[in-house]
Amino acid sequence: MGNCKKQSCEEKFKTSIGGQALIEGILMRGPKKQAIVIRGKDGLITKVEELKLIKDKYPILGWPLIRGVVNFGSSMANGMRALMFSAEQVMDEDEPEEPSKFEKWMEKHFGSAAVEQAVIYFSVILGILFSVGLFIFLPNLLAGLLKRFIESYLVRNLIEGVLRIIIFLVYLILVSQMKDMKRVFAYHGAEHKTIRCYEAKLELTVENVRAQTRLHPRCGTSFLFLVIMISIVFFSLIRVENVFLRLAVRLALLPVVVSVSYEITRFVGRHDNRFTRILTAPGLWMQNFTTQEPDDSMIEVGIESVKLVIPENEGEDLW
Repeated sequence: MGNCKKQSCEEKFKTSIGGQALIEGILMRGPKKQAIVIRGKDGLITKVEELKLIKDKYPILGWPLIRGVVNFGSSMANGMRALMFSAEQVMDEDEPEEPSKFEKWMEKHFGSAAVEQAVIYFSVILGILFSVGLFIFLPNLLAGLLKRFIESYLVRNLIEGVLRIIIFLVYLILVSQMKDMKRVFAYHGAEHKTIRCYEAKLELTVENVRAQTRLHPRCGTSFLFLVIMISIVFFSLIRVENVFLRLAVRLALLPVVVSVSYEITRFVGRHDNRFTRILTAPGLWMQNFTTQEPDDSMIEVGIESVKLVIPENEGEDLW
């Protein structure tokens, strides 16, 4: 291991370790463990859990074109659970909030664990509904209004796809300007920079991590953009004129789109050539909005989170 003086160091291998930015922290997931590291007032707060993968119990859920949807749903649930944990840590260090009467009633009748699970699943469902409404229903509705002006179904579908991309971009740009989100995105940058340093086989120090680029090809932002692009292709295959029936078809195809996008992401993540670099270029550009340069304290969180999930045997985390 050595020092890195360049802006970006050469990648020596591709790791399957990946993470998610939280409120004042990072969730990092390795092949066998996941770790939550939060920056508290008195130091780092850590929580490490052994991974229990559903595919180990039901192997069919690990098959290609099935694992994409399963992993996406699992990631959303785990991410929401970690986000709630980070929020609780931050709130506990401020002023403890008195539970509402409804919360007390729910805990009394169903137990705190059941209430927590219900909140997580409700949040995931709400997040999915919001995404479907903003990125599928709204473009579908707007494109449907063009039917009287544009006869070509293909052209209308392409316009719908362009609208979906524009809405996604505007959403990212607006969210990136929010004060609280800037800190979350800075932790996102710390996560990427730390993984870049690890993949360059450099010692995980603040100095080495700081020198890395905050953009990473295997990122959720890149995956979401790929989902949008693949959806344009798939949604063009079935012609349906009725606005609401067309929306139903798009929702039915969504799991297929996610699965195919996941397999393409895995393929692109394992190869580095001109073709894969072209595919990852738009997603990398979008990360300029979803990541910020972290300070040293955020980098320390990133380093600790990666160290906690590195497998004991070298090579177990290869992508």
